Amino acid sequence: MKLLDYVKTRATQRELATKLGITPVLINQWANAKRPIPPERCVAIERATEGEVTRPELRPDDWELIWPELALTQPARTAGAGQADDESFADISLLTITCPEEQSA
Repeated sequence: MKLLDYVKTRATQRELATKLGITPVLINQWANAKRPIPPERCVAIERATEGEVTRPELRPDDWELIWPELALTQPARTAGAGQADDESFADISLLTITCPEEQSA
């Protein structure tokens, strides 16, 4: 669920702000994408919303880089959703890098 949907349907901006120890203005800015949500706040939001708003939903463009452990538990995104298709990532663990010195030996 998006943060904006959460504060419209589950809790007010003031209630969530109180749980997080911040101002409702900041919640409003985050919910309306006027300011990026810092990664450490994403964890707090996920906990405060009891998982209704998740870190991948809060930072859809870079959550896999910030929390790679979540990539194992989240469904794969499809092409056009901010990531290349699954095939381009499928064999990345099989790549080997060879130094020029090793090739001549």
